[in-house]
Amino acid sequence: MTLAVVRSRGLSGMFAPEVTVEVHLANGLPSFTLVGLPDTEVKESRERVRAALQNSKFEFPMRRITVNLAPAELPKESGRFDLPIALGILAASGQIPARTLDKYEFAGELSLSGELRPIRGTLAMTFAVSKSAGDKSPPRGFVLPAENGDEAALVAGISIYPARSLLQVVEHLAHDAGDPQARRIGFQHATVRLTAPTYPDYFDVKGQRAARRALEIAAAGGHSVLMVGPPGTGKTMLAQRFPGILPPMTTDEALESAAVLSLVGQFAPQRWATRMFRAPHHTASAVALVGGGSNPMPGEISLAHQGVLFLDELPEFDRRVLEVMREPLESGRITVSRAARQVEFPASFQLIAAMNPCPCGYFGHRTIACRCTPDIVSRYQDRISGPLLDRIDMRVEVGSLTEDELLEMPDGEPSHPMAARVAAARERAMARQGKCNDELQPGEVERICRPDGPVKQLLHAASVRLRWSARAYHRVLKVSRTVADLAGEDELQTQHVAEAIQYRRSLRET
Repeated sequence: MTLAVVRSRGLSGMFAPEVTVEVHLANGLPSFTLVGLPDTEVKESRERVRAALQNSKFEFPMRRITVNLAPAELPKESGRFDLPIALGILAASGQIPARTLDKYEFAGELSLSGELRPIRGTLAMTFAVSKSAGDKSPPRGFVLPAENGDEAALVAGISIYPARSLLQVVEHLAHDAGDPQARRIGFQHATVRLTAPTYPDYFDVKGQRAARRALEIAAAGGHSVLMVGPPGTGKTMLAQRFPGILPPMTTDEALESAAVLSLVGQFAPQRWATRMFRAPHHTASAVALVGGGSNPMPGEISLAHQGVLFLDELPEFDRRVLEVMREPLESGRITVSRAARQVEFPASFQLIAAMNPCPCGYFGHRTIACRCTPDIVSRYQDRISGPLLDRIDMRVEVGSLTEDELLEMPDGEPSHPMAARVAAARERAMARQGKCNDELQPGEVERICRPDGPVKQLLHAASVRLRWSARAYHRVLKVSRTVADLAGEDELQTQHVAEAIQYRRSLRET
């Protein structure tokens, strides 16, 4: 046999399209040609595969070898195709049985000794395999490096075969072909821990009742928050403990989050169902925040998918960097376009931002005098554009505490009762509309919130006085609906709307 076909998977953003590795042996001067839009890493697989076959005591055919990675228009990257290329050469040269190859898909990078090294994006690939078969037939088994076994096994309904070397894969295929002396690779079972994720606790935070209340509302409704206050008042502590009061992740949410982290090699089974807390430095570039590159990779907003993105020192970020978040805040997705390709990543994150009120940090401080002039304060706060501020649902002041207050205040309320109230409010929203309040569309806001009578009059007066946009008006209604859900009320009351209005104050009023 001079032609062999092996199945594998590529990666294009969150999608993992099937790649057919076709290997053909022909007469002529010895050569090794790779076609099908391979990048540099894939082209280098020729030398890795050659050395791996020879060091595994297989014969490397001294013939004209052509490897086609189809479909040709899909860019191919990384060393994940080493294993299927090696198996295709062995099958085309008659050194292994080819009839069992179609039962599996293969991915893995080969070392020069024939050992299999871990690859990125395993979870995205195995998830695609499980969906490819549909309901008509069981999906193919997936053979991959042993280090990726735990991660891949998180996807239910697919047989995972973790291998440590090319020889082990070949022996597994020989066993399937009927060799009783060959050993089969054992199934990989999911080893996800059953214990709940652990987060920092709000018990450590003293005082700041207004900020804690705002964060509880934000968690219940999925709203974004901007905390404003002098340095050392606990803004970062409050934000770090925020994931601990969010509802537990569903299986689908956990899979989506894990798949994104898998694309950059940051997922570990110990992180399963843990809401990510991403806190990029203010020197981060736009590409680092939203993703990109010649081979587009997810950025911080996607790595925070189903979790929290914390932007500390918000005005210190480059304004152009912050502006790229405007669309993802609305849509929950980010599309990265390049001349040759376009990929999409999920970006359903909850934004928690923090900033000082002025460059010196002490504008409005109770005991320390601010050195900034009103013009300097205004210019500092204007670094955050109006359109971005309009998309942030809540703005809350985090005031300073004196030493006596810190010593005399009791410990803060633990996260557990706050999380229980958040969960109850989320359940009310899900039972009513099937989504959290922040995801409501404009038509749904008017229908579900139904402002009427004194509530409508209060909203109208606030809208005229504060000169809200239509987006701001709807966001206040969403926050009001969340406040009512936390109070266990079916109808909006004036006190619910009044509290939501307080969170739309301008920065100079905060």
